[in-house]
Formats: sequence, structure tokens, C-alpha cells
Amino acid sequence: MNASMIGTLCAALAAVSLGACATGPTTTSAMALAKEAPMFTMQRTTEHRDGDDLLSAGLGLDGLREMVPPSFANPDRPTAAELRRRALWSNWRGIADLGPTGGFGSLYGSAAAVPGREFHAYATVPGARHPHRVMLQLPDDFDAGKRCVVVTASSGSRGIYGAIAVAGAWGLPNGCAVAYTDKGAGTDYVDLDTGTGVRSDGTRARLDAGDLAFRPALPQAASGVAFKHAHSGDNPEADWGRHVKQAAEFALATLNDALPQAAPFTFDNTRIIAVGISNGGGAVLRAAEGAADWLDAVVAAEPNVYIDAPGARTLYDYSTEAALLMPCALAHFDGLPQSPLSPVALVMRAPRCASLRAAGMIEGDDTAAQARSAHARLRDAGWSDGAMRAATLSVDFDLFRAVAVTYASAYGRYSVNAHPCGFTFAAQNPDFSARAATAAERAAWWSDASGVPPGPGAGIVDSTLAPPDFTLQGLQCLRALNDDDGAAARRVREGIAATTAGMPRKGLPVVVIHGADDGLVPMAFTSTPYVAAAKEAGADVRFWQVRNAQHFDGFLALPDYATRYVPMLPYVYAALDRVSAHLDGQGTLPADADIATTPRAAGSALEAAHLAIPGQ
Repeated sequence: MNASMIGTLCAALAAVSLGACATGPTTTSAMALAKEAPMFTMQRTTEHRDGDDLLSAGLGLDGLREMVPPSFANPDRPTAAELRRRALWSNWRGIADLGPTGGFGSLYGSAAAVPGREFHAYATVPGARHPHRVMLQLPDDFDAGKRCVVVTASSGSRGIYGAIAVAGAWGLPNGCAVAYTDKGAGTDYVDLDTGTGVRSDGTRARLDAGDLAFRPALPQAASGVAFKHAHSGDNPEADWGRHVKQAAEFALATLNDALPQAAPFTFDNTRIIAVGISNGGGAVLRAAEGAADWLDAVVAAEPNVYIDAPGARTLYDYSTEAALLMPCALAHFDGLPQSPLSPVALVMRAPRCASLRAAGMIEGDDTAAQARSAHARLRDAGWSDGAMRAATLSVDFDLFRAVAVTYASAYGRYSVNAHPCGFTFAAQNPDFSARAATAAERAAWWSDASGVPPGPGAGIVDSTLAPPDFTLQGLQCLRALNDDDGAAARRVREGIAATTAGMPRKGLPVVVIHGADDGLVPMAFTSTPYVAAAKEAGADVRFWQVRNAQHFDGFLALPDYATRYVPMLPYVYAALDRVSAHLDGQGTLPADADIATTPRAAGSALEAAHLAIPGQ
């Protein structure tokens, strides 16, 4: 940390009552305050102009639409710039529908070049073993008079660019700086076979390097893959709100250093709008808890948020339930949406129904009757038919199991190779057995992975796989961690309880947006009880319920999904527009809305009439 950054950081901390920097003898109270102040390490700055930019690394919308990712000159040793470009490509495509008929770039959103600088660092919340990544994107046309910062957290378990299509695509074109956090997850995968991890710039190095983003405690003779969300021992979800606030604090400190002529930037004189989707949506709602007087507004879409209230259920509860019952229950439906993996999932429906019947979980003497029973169980548990239909995608891609495996390890704070159900992670052979990763696979993890296996070059290793219902035994163990009373189950549930959200402060504008057919994070278990409780507590929360919308805009590239569902990002951008105008004194906050949408016909382009965005 250079002298200028130290000085401006001290000024910023003093302004937001986070610490003190004395010129004379240090007092005990000043030392205590400094101990709680955020410390940013491994700082680096990069410039992105002249064929490069903040939003797409020079790819533009056409480059982001390419089906093949940007190449590496040396696949075994890509440069930091190549990794960044590919990370932006993969995170855009994982979050947004960029198809030529999907409306992005014409009807809503922008990937136009935004030149500027990026500032990266590590930050650590008090008590955590490992840091989280923070980043500030500062556009060259930042309006120091408007003083706007958009703060965000990656969706899912994605890396530091995981919210580029959510916050960057709105904030940067509007002249705001955008602050990001990977909220203690991300794609800093450690290869246990070669003893290598990820540096600040995404390149790989030995575990004894001084600038690694994640260095786990390792058992003897460890092999496979370790990653922060599962193996940090920090239960990062419990600290999501603090991760977001530290990203905002990093933004202010960085602005003070980067723009000294306009300093000081403080929470009192700088507008801070938090926005996120999915896990990022849950993170910004956690940041809004209590006083949260540093925030000016929050927009949370399809948030993974849990409160102790009627109807609310934890992610682990409904994910393990779905992982077990949904493959069978889907056999009850006709005309389900189709993905490339649907034929494989279809074959597994009858074996799962039979297994559940044998275990006494459902009734029925044939697959049809068993499917009806599984469907009835899910309906009784609060799942809507629309959510179950959309969950076909999550079943096809084995997402419920992926969530359950990783989150069980995180909630229980388990270390490498200590998963209570015996799961590990590694590159895999065609029969799903573990193997060593190749140099090219290791090199691409940081840019290509989603932060939770299975994914490029790393999968879930389950030693209990056995026909005919291959994953049943492992799933039953995962479900028992939710239901049973053993030591491991109590340990996992203690971690889950630590993620319970509180209510936002009164007077803070909060807009919650959720797809009525969300099949991964169902609205009935998350947004609906959260909004009801927040309103009862007197909070200023507005709720947009979007019909014919599910969880993944990125999967609207699949033709069958494009004709059934509308994207969520247009509503996020529209809510940000409305909130920003309100803060400028130029409009009212959006009212609650049950939005009746009309999905587009096959082969046709998305139009404004399909979306029916309120006020447009």
C-alpha cells in the first residue's frame, strides 16, 4: 500500500467512522477501531483503453456472442490479459441472453466499450481465514460531480467478474464507478496434485507464492481440486453483507487515491446503490440489514435469501429435497422444456422413482403413480408447477446436487477431503473417476469455471456411485444433513442458521424482483416471505413478480427456453433506472407489480411488449 493510498484510506475511514489514523501516540480506542477497519492487500491497477475496455475487454457485443471463447496463445500459460478477456466472455455468457433475437444491446442493456481503469485487491472480514476479492472499475468519464458508485456481488459462486452483466452493464454506461466482490467464493481453484493456486491476476503459481487468493490447509497426500466456497472454512455466505460493504469501502478509498482533486469520497457525499442477482441478490439484501445508513438504495433480483418467517425455506433444504424428488416428479408432466441434456435426464426418471418408492419416500406401483406421488410431495412442500417445470433445467444439468455438495462443505466449515458425505472434487475420466488435471485445464479454471463444480476441468467425485440410480446414496447422505440429528448434521445446520437475513433499515429504498417460475431459487421460499416480513417491519420494499420468468437468462439461448420465458435483466436495469431517478428527485419508486409477460414466438425477436415493464 503506497503512502498516498494510506493517507486517503485513513481519511475515508475517519469519514465513515471505521477507524482512526493518529499522527501522535496511538490510543487504545484508535487501535481497536483500526483492527475493525478493512485492510486491502495485493493491490494492483490496470488500464483498459485503445482496443480494450472495462465491459468486454475489447470484444464488444459481437465478440461476446461468439460461440468459441477467446483463445490463449499458449493454452498452458495464458497471460493475465488473456485470462481477463476470457473471464469477461464466460461471465457475460453465463448471466445474459446475448442471442441476436434476445434484445440485448437493442431493446435493453449495452456492451459498448467503456474505457477506464480497474483496481483490484484482497479484503478480509474480521474473523475470516481467507480474503475475498474486491475490484473497482472506474470509467474515464466518471462523473465526479454526480459521485455515483454501484456496488455488487457475484451471482452464484462466480469470480470477480461474475456481476459484469448485472452491475457493470448499467453502472458504467451511466458514468458510475462499479465496485465488485466475489463474496468469499470465486474461481481461485487450487490444484492439489501440483500444489498450485491462483495469483491476483488470475495466473497460476506454487502454493508458497505470496500473492495467492486462496491457500487452504491441506491434509497429507491430498489430490484433486480445492476451491474457496467449499474449503475456506469460513462459511462465506454468513458474511455476504460484510463482503458487500467492504467492496464499497474499497471503492471510496480507491476513488480518493485515483481522483485526489475530487477527494474526499465518503458515504455521506457519494451515492451508493447496491444491486445483485441470485446469490448476489441475497448478498445486497444482507448488506441492507440493520442501520445500513451507508446505502442509498438496493435492487435485488431472484435473491437467495432466507429469513425466519412463515413460508421461508433454506437453500439447502429445498435444494436437497429437489435433488432427490424432482427427477421423479418431472415424469408427471408433459411438454417439459428441453435442453441438450434432457435425453440423459429422461432415462434416470424411472430408476429414481423406483428408488424413492423402495425407500418409502413416495407411493405407487408403477412410474406414473410414483411420479404423481413425488409431485404431490413437492406441491405440499410449497413448489409451484411453474417452478417445477423450470427446474427441468436444474435437473438436466445436475445443479441441485452441485449446490448441495458444495454448500454442505461450506456450512459445516469442512476442510479439503473432509466432506461429511465423502465427496471430493477433481478432473474426471469419462466414468467419473478422478484423474489429474492437465496444464491447460488448470490454466483455464480461473476464467472458465463458475465457482462450483461440475464445470470445465473439474467435477464432483462420488465414491458411492452405483447403478441403476447412480447418485441416490450420496443424495440421501446430503439430505440427512438437513433432517437428522447427528454431529455432522448439527454442524451443517449451525452454518445454515448463520446465514439468516435481517430486515433492511426503514426508509432505505429496496426493490426486489423475482421470476414467478424460478425453479432454482423459488420465489415462494425466498422473496415472497422476505418482502412480507420487511413490509410488516415498516421497511420500504417494492416487489416485482415477473410471470413467465425463470432463474437463468443465459439459458434463454436454448430455443425451447426462449419461447417459454422472458429475461430478468431488463427488469433489473429498469428498476435501477427508476431508483436512480427517484434519488435525483425526478420520479417515484416503482410500485408493487404482478407483471404479465408474453414470451416470444419461436424465431422472433424480443420486443418491449413481451416484457410489459411497469412504467414503460
